[in-house]
Amino acid sequence: MDARAMFGDVEFPPGDRKRWLALAEKALAGVSFDEALVSRTDDGIRIEPLYERVATDEFLPRRNPRAPWTIVQRIDDPNPKRANTQALVDIEQGATGIALVFEGAPNAFGYGLPGTAEALETVLDDILLSRTYVRIDVHPASRAMADWLVNILTRRRADPSKLHLSFGIDPAATFAGTGRLRMSIEALQASMPQSLAHFFALGVPGVLLEADGRVLHNAGATEAQELGVMLASAVAHLRLFEEARQALVYAAPHIGFCLSVDQDQFLSMAKIRALRKLWARVQQACSVSPSSATIHAETSYRMMTVRDPETNILRSTLAGFAAVAGGADSLSILPHTIAHGLPDAFARRIARNTQLIMSDESHLDFVSDPASGSGGVEALTAALCDAAWKEFQAIEAEGGILRSLSQGHIQRRVAEARNARVAEYRDGKRSLVGTTVYPVKSERPVKVLEAERRPVPSDGVVFCEPLPATRIDELIGAAE
Repeated sequence: MDARAMFGDVEFPPGDRKRWLALAEKALAGVSFDEALVSRTDDGIRIEPLYERVATDEFLPRRNPRAPWTIVQRIDDPNPKRANTQALVDIEQGATGIALVFEGAPNAFGYGLPGTAEALETVLDDILLSRTYVRIDVHPASRAMADWLVNILTRRRADPSKLHLSFGIDPAATFAGTGRLRMSIEALQASMPQSLAHFFALGVPGVLLEADGRVLHNAGATEAQELGVMLASAVAHLRLFEEARQALVYAAPHIGFCLSVDQDQFLSMAKIRALRKLWARVQQACSVSPSSATIHAETSYRMMTVRDPETNILRSTLAGFAAVAGGADSLSILPHTIAHGLPDAFARRIARNTQLIMSDESHLDFVSDPASGSGGVEALTAALCDAAWKEFQAIEAEGGILRSLSQGHIQRRVAEARNARVAEYRDGKRSLVGTTVYPVKSERPVKVLEAERRPVPSDGVVFCEPLPATRIDELIGAAE
């Protein structure tokens, strides 16, 4: 029925925040407004129950807002031939990119491809590199892997203009996740510029250096800590390019970012948008015309659970939606059985189809930056920028990302945040659906692939306290 036919020509007055607050406090009947309706993030950022539309919204879309995000499937099977089969099936069934995860990587979670040139050659067999985004996840042998990949591209006579690559080199993420470096910090900083100059001479496109925040997130960091560390890594990368005598205006686009998204939809959206603003601010400080950040998102490992693994599908869907709506350029969804072992074809298909439904049926790429102007998301974005910038300044005052890690400053702050979060789960202030609340009466068997867990390398020259990926259900003792 038409609204006018129901209510006549009655005009409703515009909303008034003061009047709403008065009504809300009356309904609370003496209960504290802040206690009942206001919450806070792990960084202490205040989340109001109601926001007005902001007057000065900011447009923060994907790097290429006219193109859909890249649907990335994780390739981490220790058997290179089986991994190649998985990759070919993923691409045939709709994936537009693959993420190669090698053993010893901070993000390998116990598995990963063998770190050899032969394994790389095998896993890329029959894959059309001109049509597929290929990213190499951060790991200790990333620099050697980049050389091997360039050799493969050269032998295949690949057209550089049609390639979409990420070499995933991030010494800080490797140092944080594994607790070791194969050379001293001084030797690393001295040798990297020469390697970068070599890559520039080859004219290989794509992301050479990456600031990877997943290591921090999966170890328990807050959103601002993750962003602050990524910013510190990116600035360290800029210094390396400067040492290699590469103009920053040309080098900056070769720096990429990778972060985690979890089931907190609005906070994950704000985190991606904040990263874009922070990177633009850094470039402006360097007197460089800002280029849009290249951001790869992966769903959170720390939020995954062993119990009732189907609930992981719901968490990952929320996280995936947040990544796309927040403006990620590419997205990888972890299979829902990853906490049980190496995911099989069914779990991989669920992860892949989650993105395909968001893309082909929900058309989430149709609107660029749908959060622009949203009072809540814009407020979270601005607050995260402020908190992350303070974390970044603290790391710089500690001598930069590698020095801060070697002295344990970052690890200490992450541990404090992780312990505070665990305490809230144990006290019942937070919950994990299917684990701490609404558990199923009997767990169904979970199928995973047979694969041998890979040992974590321990060799190195410089060591620090590692930040291993640890799930929340493990920390609160709810995993079986």
